[in-house]
Amino acid sequence: MAKIFCIANQKGGVGKTTTTVNLAAGLAKLKQRVLLVDLDPQGNATMGSGVDKAKLKTTIYQVLLGMADVRSVRQVSTTGNYDVLPANRELAGAEVELVEMDDRENRLRLALADVRDDYDFILIDCPPALSMLTLNGLCCAHGVIIPMQCEYYALEGLSDLANTIKKVHLNLNPELEIVGLLRVMFDPRMTLSQQVSAQLEQHFGDKVFKTMIPRNVRLAEAPSYGMPGVVFDPSSKGAQAYIAFGAEMVERIKQLEK
Repeated sequence: MAKIFCIANQKGGVGKTTTTVNLAAGLAKLKQRVLLVDLDPQGNATMGSGVDKAKLKTTIYQVLLGMADVRSVRQVSTTGNYDVLPANRELAGAEVELVEMDDRENRLRLALADVRDDYDFILIDCPPALSMLTLNGLCCAHGVIIPMQCEYYALEGLSDLANTIKKVHLNLNPELEIVGLLRVMFDPRMTLSQQVSAQLEQHFGDKVFKTMIPRNVRLAEAPSYGMPGVVFDPSSKGAQAYIAFGAEMVERIKQLEK
C-alpha cells in the first residue's frame, strides 16, 4: 500500500513543484511505482511531467467533485516514468465548490483509496497557500516534506506551517507528521545559507534531510522541455542531488516502518 506524502510550504517560489517532479522521477529510477498528484491550479507539475494541461478533458477537479475517478483521469508521464493526476486552471473553482460539500477536507483521501495498492509512493504537490486544496492533501497524507530555502523569512513561514500540521494532526489526521525538511536552492558560498542551515539542524535534528539540493540552471531549464531535471540532464549536480534524495527517502521510510 502506498505511502502518501505532501510536498508543502505556504511560501511561494521555494521549489515545491521542482521537488515533487524530481522526487517522483528519482523514485521511479529506483524502481518505485509513483503517482504524482497535482493539487495546484497552476498545473506546473503536470506540465513539468510532460502532460499538456491545455488538452485535458478531465483533471483532479472532476475527481474532487466526484464526477470522475482517479483511474480514468490519471495520465502517464512518458518522460518521468510515473503516473500523474493532472491539474489545470479549472481546479481553482474547486476551492469555492468544496466549501459546501460533505466531508470536504477528505475528498482526496476518499478518491485515492481506490488506487493505493497500485503504488509505492503517492506524492502531492500542494499550492503555495494553506487553502482547502492544501487541507485535502494534508488530510490524506502520512507525512509532509517541506522544501525550504536557507533564508530568515523561510524560518518564519516554517513555524506557521508546523502549527497548521500540528492542528491537522490533532483534529483531522492523526497519522500526519513532518517527514523532513529539504534544503533547496542551497548555495554553500553564502554565509547566510550556512547559518540558517546550521539553525535548522540545531532545532530539528534528524528531521532535516542530509541531502541538499544546490542552485542549478539545468533543473530550471527542464520544465520547458516537459521533463523532470533528473531525466533532462542526469549528470547535473541538481539531478544527482534529487536522485540521492530519493534514495534517502526510501531509506527513511524503511526506518519509520521498523
